[in-house]
Amino acid sequence: MPEINERMVCESSELVEREHGIRFALPELGEHVTGFVIRYKGSVHAYINRCAHLAVELDWNEGDFFNMDKNYLICATHGAHYQPDTGYCVMGPCKGRSLQPVQAIERDNKILINLESLKNVRNQ
Repeated sequence: MPEINERMVCESSELVEREHGIRFALPELGEHVTGFVIRYKGSVHAYINRCAHLAVELDWNEGDFFNMDKNYLICATHGAHYQPDTGYCVMGPCKGRSLQPVQAIERDNKILINLESLKNVRNQ
């Protein structure tokens, strides 16, 4: 059972290694703000779905966050490449900046986000 400061995003089985990410609404940050969660090297990582360059969502098709080689997260608008496990931009117009993380937890075959971690998110 999730704690009060947690919200379930999906079942663990829905999140496949280096495949489609799962988007989720973040009404705590605004009406149209979303986040996403991915699995990379066996771990779960979640971020605000917003490019570090401009406030646009990363995925062109829903859940398509990885580049063709499945080694980086990519912004479909600007081509910025982010390390999946840190959110750090290694190539593109926002090189050296990072995606904003959301703390994700995998417990009891569920992926949960920690709502307390949203308090540190910067609005763009």
